[in-house]
Amino acid sequence: MSPTLDEMKTIAREAGEILRAGYGQVHQVEMKSLIDPVTETDKRSEEFIVSYIKKHYPDHSIVAEESGVHQGSNGSCWYIDPLDGTVNFSHGVPIFCVSIAYAEDGVMKLGAVYDPMLDEMFSAEKGKGAWLNDRRIQVTEISDLIRSLTVTGFPYDQKSAEMQQALDLYRRFSLQAQACRRFGSAALDCCYVAAGRMDIYFEITVNSYDIAAGILLVEEAGGITSKYDGSTDCLSKPISIVAANKHLHPQALRVIQQG
Repeated sequence: MSPTLDEMKTIAREAGEILRAGYGQVHQVEMKSLIDPVTETDKRSEEFIVSYIKKHYPDHSIVAEESGVHQGSNGSCWYIDPLDGTVNFSHGVPIFCVSIAYAEDGVMKLGAVYDPMLDEMFSAEKGKGAWLNDRRIQVTEISDLIRSLTVTGFPYDQKSAEMQQALDLYRRFSLQAQACRRFGSAALDCCYVAAGRMDIYFEITVNSYDIAAGILLVEEAGGITSKYDGSTDCLSKPISIVAANKHLHPQALRVIQQG
């Protein structure tokens, strides 16, 4: 048995209500690394989503940010980020979301990303398109890199080689594109490309649950996703992502690979 897109949107919305209720409160913050926090709201949201899946789809696998991998007995798999943008959330910055994706035999079928502060539901179904609430969305048609608005993120390991690469790419895109932003939510970054708010999203050392739903949204909105080397299996490790329209994607790869 497979979930429906409406069902997934309902799950994401209810998890988003957990985030909304916790926003602006004093949180119990634990650190998974020096600068990577988790709050009790992350855990509460994930517990709700995982409990729902295990109750209704007990044979499905789950890849979740906080509780890890839950092995199932068939080829169905859910990717769960219960609170993407925890640093923002824990500081009272209203840029965060719930991200849920569903795949069958390695093919992404459904995705829902819900921003509870703006009440924006981004959703997509394989072969049927992408939506923002009830409106069909498409990537932009901008073809000149200098006119493109780009967005990126940075690794949690500040001393890593990947951090130095990310900083170098931020500099390159800042000089070659119109501007480069950093919002702090990989899932929303993908959604903003899908909705035409951003033209290019690129990031290294993301996780599968960060971008699984977002990748489907970008592709169903007419965009292209790949790793930094151009390969298309974005969820296999080591993970990196470039998401853009068909005109800008090859240009973004050239910027990334020129170093």
